[in-house]
Amino acid sequence: MLYLHDVWVNWFEGEENGYSVCYFHEWRKSDKIELLDQVPLLYITDDLFDYIENDMDDLPIAMLDTIYRRAYSRKGQERSVLDYACVITDGKEILAVDTIGYQVPIRKSRLIPRQEQLVFDMIENKKPQSFKFNGAAYEKEYHMLSMAPELVFGLTRRERQLKHLLMMGLDQLRTANNLKELRYWLTEWDPKNYPFIRFMDEDKVWDALYSGVKQGWSVAHEELCAKLIKGQPFLEKIYETENNQEKNTSTQK
Repeated sequence: MLYLHDVWVNWFEGEENGYSVCYFHEWRKSDKIELLDQVPLLYITDDLFDYIENDMDDLPIAMLDTIYRRAYSRKGQERSVLDYACVITDGKEILAVDTIGYQVPIRKSRLIPRQEQLVFDMIENKKPQSFKFNGAAYEKEYHMLSMAPELVFGLTRRERQLKHLLMMGLDQLRTANNLKELRYWLTEWDPKNYPFIRFMDEDKVWDALYSGVKQGWSVAHEELCAKLIKGQPFLEKIYETENNQEKNTSTQK
C-alpha cells in the first residue's frame, strides 16, 4: 500500500463533474483548506478513475475495504481517522476523495502541484490496480443542470459557477413553460429576431433560447443571468458571492 503524507486538500462537496473540482490555480483564499496527515494512494484504471471523477455513485466494495480507516486528517494537534478516503490516479489525472463514511465520493479535491508530482513519481514503473465495478453499464448522462464538459471548457471558476446559475434559472423557466415569459427572455437574448420570436410556439422559443446560450460565456450571458435570477434570494446570493470573489481577486492583483 502506497501512502502520501501532509496532503493539502480543498474539498468540493457533492460535485458529480470533475470540471467543478477546481485545480490548484483556481483555489481561493476563502476556501477551507484541510490537511490529510496520511492518505492511501491508489493507482487505478482509466475507466474507474473517470467513473469516480465524473459521478456520484458507489465506489467498488473491494476498493472501500482496501482503504478502510487508513487515512487521517489533522487539525492542529488533533488527528482524526477517516473511514473511506484516498488519493486516486490513472497516471494522468489525480484526485483525492472522501466518502465521509458513506460509499459515495461525497468530497473531492485536486492536489497542489508538488504533491501531484510526488504521486507520479510514486507510481512510476507500477501497474494500475483493478477493481470490479459496474463500469460496463456506466454511461455518464449530461443535462442542463449537469452540463457536458465541452460547454464549460475554457471557462474560469467564476464563469462556470455563473453559467450553472444561468442554467438553474433557465430550468425554472422551462418548467413554468409560460409562452409570454419564454418570448420575453429570448427577446432579451436576441432582440434583433423579435419580429420572428412573437410568432414562435413554446418549443421553438425554448430551443432557440437554450441553443443560443449553452455555448461559451460572454458579457451577454452574464447580463441575462443577472436579469433572469432577479427576485430569487438564493440565486441572487450565489451571484453576489461570485461577484465579491471577483472584486477581491482584482484587489489582490
